[in-house]
Amino acid sequence: MSTSNANFKNKCVAQVNCIFCDSVLCTRGMKAVLLADTEVQLFSTDIPPNRTVDFVASCYSTESCKCKLRDIACLKCGNVVGYHVVAPCKPCLLSCNNGHFWMFNSDAVSTLNRLDATGLNLLLWGDLPELDDSENEEPESPSEEECIR
Repeated sequence: MSTSNANFKNKCVAQVNCIFCDSVLCTRGMKAVLLADTEVQLFSTDIPPNRTVDFVASCYSTESCKCKLRDIACLKCGNVVGYHVVAPCKPCLLSCNNGHFWMFNSDAVSTLNRLDATGLNLLLWGDLPELDDSENEEPESPSEEECIR
């Protein structure tokens, strides 16, 4: 799914940090809800957060759907911060989703809303360029002016 989808283009882009060690996990985060339980809020990204997280344990599924999941942990401190949807189930793929398969647990991360190039407005998903399939997120540290709490 495209990040410019009308349902998501007005959502703010966030920097996602590990709450345990404050390291930057990704700079293209989006506030989201769990498809299987919309009461559960989390953050997601469309780019594999290479060099900031790694897989821990084996794949598993939940009772609410048949997606295959695998937990991810912060490379700096080792704490579990979320999970990757390794293989989404058909009902989840067919439901309204943002196309993101890297999820961060709200209780394991803190976020900063990013600002656009002018430094005056919040950066929105609809303003981000489309990604190539080969593109991975490099760890970058936006300046304080690019982020607000």
